[in-house]
Amino acid sequence: MTNQSTGSPKHSGEAATAKREQILKGAHEIFAEYGYEGASMSVIARHTGVSKGTLYNYFDNKAELFTAVVKQKTERDLPAAFRPVNADLPPRETLHALARSTIALIIAPTTLSLYRVIISEARHFPHLAETFWEHAPAICIDTLARWLTDRTEKKELNVPDPMFAAEQFYTLCQTRIVTRRRFELPVSTTDADIDRIADATVTMFLAVYSAS
Repeated sequence: MTNQSTGSPKHSGEAATAKREQILKGAHEIFAEYGYEGASMSVIARHTGVSKGTLYNYFDNKAELFTAVVKQKTERDLPAAFRPVNADLPPRETLHALARSTIALIIAPTTLSLYRVIISEARHFPHLAETFWEHAPAICIDTLARWLTDRTEKKELNVPDPMFAAEQFYTLCQTRIVTRRRFELPVSTTDADIDRIADATVTMFLAVYSAS
């Protein structure tokens, strides 16, 4: 029997953890290749190299498995992306570092593959969009909003609506590079290019929300 909240089997240990990692890696690859609807549990089991019974021992259904894939991705990547927020740097430095880490995270191949699955299937499987939003954008927006609130209280910024401002910031981060990568259009993604987008994002953001 599985634990509904985590998608983990009752038994634990290194072998179980390794098997779960194996399943999640294979599932991510299948979701990326076939989409959500086309990725049956049978295909995932075969690709992962486990029996269908073993797969169901870890995850009760495809929705739970997809949720686990998204959750694993965000739990691994978001702490590093948000490191600048916890570094107690001046606002411009914090926002610039956050913009860079955000752009790099969004254009990572695994992030792009999940995003494309969700966009293509959201109309027929709205829970996919809800799952992704809950475990990625919502966390990003809330984390930045709390930081903006703190810096406003310290008189370093002037942000009347931190949640809205956080959404604006992440939208600015998606200019040019992210948008083109999502459509698989040619675009340069060098460090210099990412720096240019980060600089422009922070300059525009602080033009509105600077305390001075």
